[in-house]
Order: sequence, then structure tokens, then C-alpha cells
Amino acid sequence: MDRNLQRQVASMRKSLFDQGYLDEQFIQLEDLQDDANPNFVEEIVTLFYTDSAKLIRNIDNALIGAKKVKTECTQFREYCNAGNAEGCIRTFQQVKQELATLKRKLETYFEIARQAGT
Repeated sequence: MDRNLQRQVASMRKSLFDQGYLDEQFIQLEDLQDDANPNFVEEIVTLFYTDSAKLIRNIDNALIGAKKVKTECTQFREYCNAGNAEGCIRTFQQVKQELATLKRKLETYFEIARQAGT
């Protein structure tokens, strides 16, 4: 690999950490990569996309009319299928946020419904 490409790779990697897309767990994965498994990290990331898309599809199928969560799950799955890491991370955070918001709202709804005797 030429030096220019090496600098570009190092810069992109640093940027992913600086922007908060990667953390120390990624470094641990990189530590497991060696000459015998030169594409180990890439293979793990590919599995992550595949597994994440399956999990989101399962959540999507189990939804109980949670429209906003379903919309975010669909978007997340599309980003995973496209291999768009930034989109996956952003929409995964949005899925978690929508789930938490829905949980709070439904807990309040059910609490008031119980109090009203309905």
C-alpha cells in the first residue's frame, strides 16, 4: 500500500473515532486481526450489518402499532443493507430513542387508563 493511501486510511480511522462513531471496542477487534486473518475486522463489521438488520426486522415484525419505531427500523435496515455505517449508527440511536419515548408515553397512558377505570 502506498504512503498516501496509508495516510488516508489513518486519517479516516481517526475521524471515525473523533466523531464518536467508534470506541475502544473497535480497537480490541483490530487487535485480533493478524496476517492469518487480514480482513477480520471487515468480516465482523459485515456480520454486524447482517445480524443487526435481522434483529431490526424481528423487532419490526413484533411491533404493536408503533408507527415511529417501525419507520426508524425500516430506515435502519435500509442503511445496513447499503453498508452505510453513519446512517446505521444514526438511525439505530433514533430507534432506541423512539422506543424509550414510546415506552414512557404508553406507561403514562396505561397509568391514566387504570385510574379512569377503563
